[in-house]
Amino acid sequence: MAQHTIAEKISCTGRGLHSGALAQLTLHPARADSGVVFVRSDLPHPVEIPACPDSVASVERATTLGRGDAAIGTVEHLLSALYALGIDNVRAEVDGPEVPVMDGSAAPFVRLLQRAGTLAQRAPRPCLRIRKPIEVRRGAHRIRVEPSRYLRIQYALDYPHPAIGRQQLALLLDSGCFERELAGARTFGFLHEVEALHRAGLAQGGSLQNTVVLDGERVLNADGLRWPDEFVRHKALDLLGDLALLGVPVRGRFVAERGGHALHQALVRKIAATPSAWSLEGVPEARAAAPAFASPAPLRATA
Repeated sequence: MAQHTIAEKISCTGRGLHSGALAQLTLHPARADSGVVFVRSDLPHPVEIPACPDSVASVERATTLGRGDAAIGTVEHLLSALYALGIDNVRAEVDGPEVPVMDGSAAPFVRLLQRAGTLAQRAPRPCLRIRKPIEVRRGAHRIRVEPSRYLRIQYALDYPHPAIGRQQLALLLDSGCFERELAGARTFGFLHEVEALHRAGLAQGGSLQNTVVLDGERVLNADGLRWPDEFVRHKALDLLGDLALLGVPVRGRFVAERGGHALHQALVRKIAATPSAWSLEGVPEARAAAPAFASPAPLRATA
């Protein structure tokens, strides 16, 4: 398998879910082995932030990447689309503090990337194959990855809300599965949390146009849900976007119970810190033996 980038530059504009700031996202083709690099282009001196575990600055309500005082929030929906479409190398310039939320799902980014097209590059595409189970537990919240020939996601959530309850999902992420089963699943939130979120500086750009909102009994969006289990589908979408920070496709079976960004990133860090549990395939032996093999430090462990 070869690495891929996009065939041409492409842009979109929208508001950030949490910042509420209007921003333009511009995706540029990038050279092989550069990985996904975000750029805060609105700063006096643009700051490059590689999409890797070391760059994670916050996991509160979204995954935020940062370098020094510069940060870019809510990167996971775009990263999930890049990962699912097999796009390895992209320069993502954002002229604001947050990636536009669009409709709250990854579907607009899938369409954007499909319009740009892809370009095969003269570099092999590594694959990280899980060889031994790795698990993170935090009370009733847990996530585990086990060996598998393919990328599989099994996700369960449990909310004491009549419109959600317990939802479970099991998918084999083969060609086309992401676009069919996950990309359109939107982020969700509860009406009773809005005031507290606003006080914390979050959800400033949230609306019924980009979030599934629930009151105490029902979904408030006039168009309802895209799937009866849209909530767990969005959690699986987020997991894929967080896994993208490893910088390479992963072959393994992921099992999550009551997960979220903090738990996802804890597993990503543990994978990065446990090279004895995985092997890197599809690259020359000398390169596979080095932990930094593709994008800038894609598998360095974080504290």
